Amino acid sequence: MPQTKDTLQESIAQQRTELLQIMQEPLQQLAARCHPAWSDRARLDQVLSEGLKTLPFGRSLYALDTNAIQISSNVNAEGLILASFGRDRSRRPYMSAVLPIAGTLLSEAYISLLGRRPSLTAVQIVRDLSGTVLGFIGADFDLRDLPLTRKLYDEPVFWQQLKGDPSIRNTVFHQNRAESVMDQHIETVLGVIEELMVYHGVYHVILHFSSSRAVIWVMEDPYRYRLLDIDALNDPDICLAYPRTPYPDNALVPRDRIRPVLDLFRKLRYMDDMFYLRSGTLNLFNGIVGLTFSCDGSHYIPHDEFLSAGYDFWIGNK
Repeated sequence: MPQTKDTLQESIAQQRTELLQIMQEPLQQLAARCHPAWSDRARLDQVLSEGLKTLPFGRSLYALDTNAIQISSNVNAEGLILASFGRDRSRRPYMSAVLPIAGTLLSEAYISLLGRRPSLTAVQIVRDLSGTVLGFIGADFDLRDLPLTRKLYDEPVFWQQLKGDPSIRNTVFHQNRAESVMDQHIETVLGVIEELMVYHGVYHVILHFSSSRAVIWVMEDPYRYRLLDIDALNDPDICLAYPRTPYPDNALVPRDRIRPVLDLFRKLRYMDDMFYLRSGTLNLFNGIVGLTFSCDGSHYIPHDEFLSAGYDFWIGNK
């Protein structure tokens, strides 16, 4: 399936580019005001204090020499932290990166030492009028304070395979599928799940075949999951506990494809004594089927590809 949406890495890179554009000009202007005061700590602290007011979302500012030793106080909204003078920042993540010959560098996110929160640091080079490098301005940003410059990242929809615990994979030839209570009542269980998804607002389900339970999410209360044990799953009356809900128009899984997906789960559960399905997941809105097998390997597949591949694909590749 062609990918038309940004990958996670591309989305993050775009966020960083737009954040850097916000920070770059104020920091460059601040660097120009700092170099005349570079050798005067009190004056430098004053310039940084004034500069913090011009820096959107900035948490603190400080000046470093070319060896990353702090030559100013820490400047934040509460005032000056004098004890930070002389601090060696050479081992911090933002100083271990390749520093800019000109312009501004925005660090990768890291966990701050003091706040222990995800943070970013922008590093701006400072030169005198002759072009000699005097050092750097560091500007710290708390990730929670920064604006999200783009919409929520959209997960691309394509087939992904993930390897599981190596210790489980190495012992798969020494195990045999044990029949669970859900296996014994699989026809009723799948009928109940189909009914809940088509008529009662369940949009996401995880069926744990080996442990005979299911986890469901309901559109009417989407922030909480519900755990159904085998007694509930084996009782069609459970459907009475969930109000009748119209099938969502924006679901990627047509209602008539739900039962074929569930039936293929059943086939994969029984396909082999050593290689078999332990759990299956279906989400109506992103259209993804999730599979975890006895070898602990997992697949996340668009439902239409899952149905097109069919049972024979898995038998041939088990």
